[in-house]
Amino acid sequence: MKILMVLTSHDKLGDTGQKTGFWLEELAAPYFALKDAGAQITLASPRGGQPPLDPKSDAEDAQSDDTRRFKADEAAKAQLATTHKLSDVKAEDFDAVFYPGGHGPLWDLANDSHSIKLIEAFAAAGKPTGFVCHAPGVLKDVKSATGDALVKGKSVTGFTNSEEEAVGLTDVVPFLVEDMLVQKGGRYSKGADWASYVLTDGTLVTGQNPASSREAAVALLGLLKV
Repeated sequence: MKILMVLTSHDKLGDTGQKTGFWLEELAAPYFALKDAGAQITLASPRGGQPPLDPKSDAEDAQSDDTRRFKADEAAKAQLATTHKLSDVKAEDFDAVFYPGGHGPLWDLANDSHSIKLIEAFAAAGKPTGFVCHAPGVLKDVKSATGDALVKGKSVTGFTNSEEEAVGLTDVVPFLVEDMLVQKGGRYSKGADWASYVLTDGTLVTGQNPASSREAAVALLGLLKV
């Protein structure tokens, strides 16, 4: 199994002066769920190289066994420091793709032409695609083969409006993931705030929040083993 993981290159939290990026648990938990299952993982980002880490995801209260394992894994850290440029990767070289979240993707990957075309290519080929937390936001302009929004009529989830409100960023983010998925015709549903909630519809896997990270990756693996 060859699996591509796509990370944000965006590090500015709107006009707040604060930093953002990818969320550590949303990389670490899927990374090890996939790797331990025998997958060969390639990391990519729009700019290539070291993607920015959301500093809040590196706080002590945000740590898990997976994040601690990642920070102790020199090979994993070296791989993260040298991500491929997104424009250099092709869907045909991989069996599936997984997008970790963090707020960063709402600013860059949601509007990145390479990301949009890449997801469309995976979907057209019937290959599994996974997105967790804010990462379902990158589906905003992704279309299906019919020209409709990819999420139209699909069972999807993603970071909830109430979770965004809880972290105080409702008026900072460029759009709300929940609202966007509904506007694009997705059959949006959610679980309790901060609890794991994952949906699979065809080859599309979406997870609601950081707690959903490992379960979303396991669901992606399940599609590969069918």
